[in-house]
Amino acid sequence: MALVNYAQREINCKIVYYGTGLGGKTTNLKYIHSQLAPTTRGELISLATETERTLFFDFLPLDLGSVQGFKTRFSLYTVPGQVEYNASRKLILNGVDGIIFVADSDMMRSKENVESLENMIENLAEYSLTLDNIPWVLQYNKRDLANAMPIERMEKELNLKGVPSFEAVASEGLGVFATLKAISKLILNRLQ
Repeated sequence: MALVNYAQREINCKIVYYGTGLGGKTTNLKYIHSQLAPTTRGELISLATETERTLFFDFLPLDLGSVQGFKTRFSLYTVPGQVEYNASRKLILNGVDGIIFVADSDMMRSKENVESLENMIENLAEYSLTLDNIPWVLQYNKRDLANAMPIERMEKELNLKGVPSFEAVASEGLGVFATLKAISKLILNRLQ
């Protein structure tokens, strides 16, 4: 959970982007990094293979200014989407304050989205967390695809708790900051 340093008056929160492989998690972070002033963001650390698939995580520290006299920082992580890296996904969830579940709108990825959400629920349980006691939002990415699933179908399959959901085209930046703002607000409201 959020780390509060009273001596330095800092709050450090962790946001994890979770979802299927090649669903757009890293693309979200790359877009955020490209749009922010260097004074409000750290370096984007990305561990990707030649095919652009993240092997461990992407990390982007983000300074959001002051909240009730405390300097607030968000660290943004992504998990590897590939099934074989479940141990890494579980480890990255440790200490999470909020989750953005990035779902791929491609009609052919419906089953993978559901499996990834179920995997996230299982991994959260390892830390005694559930979708009821942690802030999370949904991002329906790749809305520009010709074979994008209807939003109604994605809501029915993935939005089990009626959380905020956002349409996105992360490669163009559409919906990226709206999603980040929503999860940040949920986390900050929980801290107060």
